[in-house]
Amino acid sequence: MNSKVIGLDIGGANTKLASSDGTIVELHYLPLWKNTRLPEVLKEIAQRLQPEKVAIVMTGELADCFEDKEQGIRFIKSCVDSAFGLSKVSYINSLGKFQSEADDMRELAAANWAASTKLIGEEIGDCIFVDVGSTTSDIIPILSGEHKAGFTDFERLVRSELVYAGTLRTNLAALLEKVKLEKGWCRTASELFATTADAYLLLGKIDENMYTCETADGAGRSKTDAMRRLARLVCADLSEIQEDDIYEIAAQVKEKQISVLAEAISEVAERNGLKRIAAAGLGEFLIKEAAERLGFECISVSGRWGEEISKVFPAYAAARLLACKPF
Repeated sequence: MNSKVIGLDIGGANTKLASSDGTIVELHYLPLWKNTRLPEVLKEIAQRLQPEKVAIVMTGELADCFEDKEQGIRFIKSCVDSAFGLSKVSYINSLGKFQSEADDMRELAAANWAASTKLIGEEIGDCIFVDVGSTTSDIIPILSGEHKAGFTDFERLVRSELVYAGTLRTNLAALLEKVKLEKGWCRTASELFATTADAYLLLGKIDENMYTCETADGAGRSKTDAMRRLARLVCADLSEIQEDDIYEIAAQVKEKQISVLAEAISEVAERNGLKRIAAAGLGEFLIKEAAERLGFECISVSGRWGEEISKVFPAYAAARLLACKPF
């Protein structure tokens, strides 16, 4: 392993980078639907790191700035190939394999989890790989070293192998229809007033440095800012609602997310006869609590590879797979 082999996980909101030896880990907030900074950031990475080989996985093709997934894939590929050069770049598809010219380009869509499960299958064995990131949660069964999940996000949503909720960017109104407060049950406002990042900042599960996405109101990332946003979830401001109620809303966000996650894991586990989890991502703390409720063994990717690598695990897995690939 060396730092000259890198992996990139290019998502709709974040582009994550890791070297195969784990000495380089980076996260760049690059919302594809808002700007076109991806080409210049990739060129800067290429010039600064000068990698010998680059492994690519992607999920950003789903961004709604693209007419369809194929247009998104072509845009991402053109940015990558221009920055690093065709001879250095390898793409990993939803089978967890390196793409050849003869393969269907659409197999590159939403394939970051396939790289992760390939490495997890080799290193840990049969389990359910659960990765809770900023936006989504992957719940992937692995048997005999191969993933047994659907090949597209659509298929995985149908099979509860994808839950569209994460640790930072999820709209709280999408999780909670009602919250229990001192005055009683209160309906929530279906607006983008606050996100899961606000709840987990207040609960001490993330700090301001880990709050890498934009805030719902464009304001700061202090606890007071987060409290103000959570108050708006029930159409209040800080003069109308008690601090205890705001922290109670945050606690209910966490409870709901763990409950949804545990339900999906349970469904995948029953279908595949698995009761062991490998937990990765910024939301490892959610996975551990879900596993505990289900009575499942939980192996921490942070504990095995380090906390920073856990947060960018698909990029690290892609780099590792390329570093070990025979040429």
